[in-house]
Amino acid sequence: MKAQGFDFCGISPARFLEEDAPKLEEWLQNQHHGSMSYMENHFDKRLDPRKLFDGCQSVVVVMQNYFPEKVQEEGLPKISKYAYGKDYHKVIKRKMQKVIDDMVAIKPDLRARCFVDSAPILERSWAVLSGLGWIGKNGMLINKKSGSFYFIGVLLLDIDLQYDSAFKTDHCGTCTACLDACPTDAILPNKVIDGSRCISHHTIELKDANIDSSIRWDDWIFGCDICQDVCPWNRFSIAHQEESFTPKTFLNYSLEDWKGIQEESFDKIFEASPIRRAKFEGIKRNLRFVYGGNE
Repeated sequence: MKAQGFDFCGISPARFLEEDAPKLEEWLQNQHHGSMSYMENHFDKRLDPRKLFDGCQSVVVVMQNYFPEKVQEEGLPKISKYAYGKDYHKVIKRKMQKVIDDMVAIKPDLRARCFVDSAPILERSWAVLSGLGWIGKNGMLINKKSGSFYFIGVLLLDIDLQYDSAFKTDHCGTCTACLDACPTDAILPNKVIDGSRCISHHTIELKDANIDSSIRWDDWIFGCDICQDVCPWNRFSIAHQEESFTPKTFLNYSLEDWKGIQEESFDKIFEASPIRRAKFEGIKRNLRFVYGGNE
C-alpha cells in the first residue's frame, strides 16, 4: 500500500453493519440527505458489502492525505481543499487497481473490486472497524495521528486476511468546535449531519436553479472545509506529497476571474477536476448566491 502512496490501511471482515442500520434509516426518514435521492437506493447493500460483491470476505480500507501545503488567499471565492488538484476518484481508484493487480500476480484466482465514492458503501464506518480512526461530531473520519483531510478508498476481496481491531475510543470529548463554527447549523447532536443544510450539498449536489435564501454563508462556491478547519485534531495535518493533488491555476482566481469564465471554456479549465461535478450552471448559481449580480 505504501508503494502506491497510501498513508494508512486497515482490514476488517465483511459483515452486516447492524449498528449502522437504524442510524441510516432514521437519517433518511428525516430527509437529512437533502436532494441526494440516490442515498435512498440500495439500503441493504450499504449495510452489507457481501450483497454488493458476491463472495466478499474482507474489507480493506485505504486512506491518502490531501492536506495542501498552501491554501487559498483570503478574500477569494473559496473551494474545498479536496478539489485543489485532480479528481481524487480517478487518482485513488487507479492506485487501488494497481494494488489489486499486484495481489492477483501472487494469487491469480483472487476476485476483488475497488471503490472510491462510487458504490453504496459506508466508507467511514469501515474505516473505524479497520482501526483507522473514529467518526467525529462533524461526520468526518478522524485519525488520531494526522486529522481528517483524507480520501478513503475501499477494496472488497473474496479471501480471508489478518484483521485489524476496530477503533474503540471517541476522542472528540466535550469539544463542540465544529458545531459552533458551522454557519448553517448542519451539524446536529449525536454525529448527525443534516445534508439539506450543508454548504457542500448546496454548492455541489443541489441542482435547483436557486438556493434557499434562509441559509447563508460567506465565500464558499464549491464545497466547504469549515468543520475540518476548526477541528483541533487537524493541527496535526501535514502537507501531502501527491503530485496529482497539486493546486491548479484556478486556486487563486479572483471573483472577476470566476465571473469571467464562459461555458465553452469551463470544461477545459476544470478538466480532471472535481469542480466539474457542479457544472457550469452550478458554479454560476453559487456565485450569484454568494456575491449577487447576474453571474
